[in-house]
Amino acid sequence: MVARPHIEPYVELDTKYKKLDLSGFKGSEYKVLSLDVDTGACTLKVRFNNGFKRKPGMSYSDMEIFLLEGRMKVGKEVWTRGQYIFVPAGMAIGAISVPQGAEALVFFNDSEPSFLESDRNHQLALTAAYTSLNAYVDAPWMTADIVNPSVAVGCLMKPLHYDPLTEGISFIYCLAPQFRQDNISYHDCAEESYHIWGSSWMLQFGDLPTGGYFWRPPYINHGSFRCEIGTIAFGRTDSKLHNYFHFNPWSNVDENRLRAVAHLYRQRPKLYQWAASDGHNHPHGPEDFEHKHYHDDAQVRQLHGDSPNAIKSKAKKKKAKKKVKKKSK
Repeated sequence: MVARPHIEPYVELDTKYKKLDLSGFKGSEYKVLSLDVDTGACTLKVRFNNGFKRKPGMSYSDMEIFLLEGRMKVGKEVWTRGQYIFVPAGMAIGAISVPQGAEALVFFNDSEPSFLESDRNHQLALTAAYTSLNAYVDAPWMTADIVNPSVAVGCLMKPLHYDPLTEGISFIYCLAPQFRQDNISYHDCAEESYHIWGSSWMLQFGDLPTGGYFWRPPYINHGSFRCEIGTIAFGRTDSKLHNYFHFNPWSNVDENRLRAVAHLYRQRPKLYQWAASDGHNHPHGPEDFEHKHYHDDAQVRQLHGDSPNAIKSKAKKKKAKKKVKKKSK
């Protein structure tokens, strides 16, 4: 079951902002681009109105921000147009002030939007994962062949965040004027994209202009592709991006999924045989000596339809264990 429905194409510029009346967000407005109805994880476009202010605090979800327009002072940092930020769950960021307004894409990856006023990080926050850079200025353009098989020449990308467990990536990408790709593609991962500027065309979905957005679940055909004047966009995947190219526009999700498994059968036969054999049923994932606790990772759990283990509940369990140890002594 896919918690976020397929949304494509959607042009958010045609939708009005709504008042965001949540703790930590009062004084801002929002549009929902996509929503996981089970966990509350969502992608929002947020407008921070003139004079918006917020005290230091944290979220119980991993959060990503891409600043589309405006200027924000956050603690000692100043974020400007093109700023990308990844804030791990439980990490406190400084006080926010927005004197003249700003617009941003805001992603809550694990759960619904949340804010807890605090100037301290949660004890379980993975603060080393914090990222803050200006995607337009601080990151170099790269050819898209970091994903292999790769797309046609004329597509460049800037990777901004990489999840070492799921291999999900966040990035900006551009399509050159007169970009063409004649084949059809699908992926094992879900992907989403927001057009910052420009327009592109796909066989199944037509034109996606400035302000256009999609959330595309796994194994859905898309392509062929055209871009007349160029495009720059922000993109994300929830796990490893692999391009399955073909030329059959009528294949469905089930057929595409079977074809992907057939790739595994042919190219990694021993892994396929082991996973498919009796006695190797691991509903929560097999053991990994390098990443022993990956089963608890919020993104990994979400990919398998499990609700995330909130860091606040983990902390409670940790305290409970300490109490038990003290009593036993």
